[in-house]
Amino acid sequence: MSRGEGGRARSEGDEGDERGGLLGIEITPEHPVPRLVDLGVAAEGAGYDALFSSCHYNNRDPFAVLSLVAARTDEIRLGPGVANPYETHPVTLASKVATLDEASGGRAVFGIGPGDPSTLRNLGLADERGLRPVLEAFETARTLWRGERVTREGTFDARDAGLNYEPPGEIPVYVGGEGPHMCRMAAKRAEGLLFNGSHPADLAWAREQVEIGREDRVDGLGAFDLAAYASVSVDDDAAAAREAARPPVAFIAAGAAPPVLDRHGIDRNRAGEIGERISAGAFREAFDLVTPAMVDAFCMAGTVEEVGDRMAAVLEHADSVVVGSPLGPDLEAAITLAAAAYDRATA
Repeated sequence: MSRGEGGRARSEGDEGDERGGLLGIEITPEHPVPRLVDLGVAAEGAGYDALFSSCHYNNRDPFAVLSLVAARTDEIRLGPGVANPYETHPVTLASKVATLDEASGGRAVFGIGPGDPSTLRNLGLADERGLRPVLEAFETARTLWRGERVTREGTFDARDAGLNYEPPGEIPVYVGGEGPHMCRMAAKRAEGLLFNGSHPADLAWAREQVEIGREDRVDGLGAFDLAAYASVSVDDDAAAAREAARPPVAFIAAGAAPPVLDRHGIDRNRAGEIGERISAGAFREAFDLVTPAMVDAFCMAGTVEEVGDRMAAVLEHADSVVVGSPLGPDLEAAITLAAAAYDRATA
């Protein structure tokens, strides 16, 4: 998914290894739309290859934001990060991504995953999460994008559904997930994995799962990209960066699988309490429960030097990095600082 000319170059040997490399960024539509668009423009100017918009019902609509960013940018790839197939019918979701691809001149990427359990719980959808709905959704999208019609029964129903406009053809699919089966499925059937991890131990584990999946990779899919979808908080003031990390770390800890919590020595009950408070809308109480160990496990937090060194350790196992919320206490400054940390990591 690297942009080629104008984007960040692959390292030598990547083609033979079928492993590319990109620098991506996530924006969270909790801010006013004009500011989000300005952040997207700034990200392209700072050299990011891809921009993802997080997808939660209680934030602004990601596709509306991404379409406006598309109108103000020229090269950066754009997509949801990540959509889920429960809140929106998969056929409709495929059409939204195809529309974004048209609006951006062919720059869309489809990030799709099982969704955040804390917010899906509010919609009565927490029990719907799973691998099969994700797989069926993006395979259906690919069928529609080829200009074919879809009839199926499964995790969703469709009857002779199709796009009544010029189909986009191929759009890269990145699966968002962190469980072993989701990682392996992505390596078999998708262009990439957005692995929700910021720690080298987690990415080392993810690489093991990906390599298992790659043994049965579908012919014709080409290179596979394991991207660390990392929470990053970077600032000249390390303490301020760590404090800003509390909100996203709370969401990550609440949704982390028990083996992940155990890997980092994090108390399962405390993580569960954080999730309960998030679902109840008691966000400040949830954030106050975040411990320093959680920040260390679930965020790259600190100065450019500290974050760059963590990125370098993660890139021992991952192909790419997508820097995500909170970015830092100063969003505009953090876009440039995170890119500088990546440059340090890959120098």
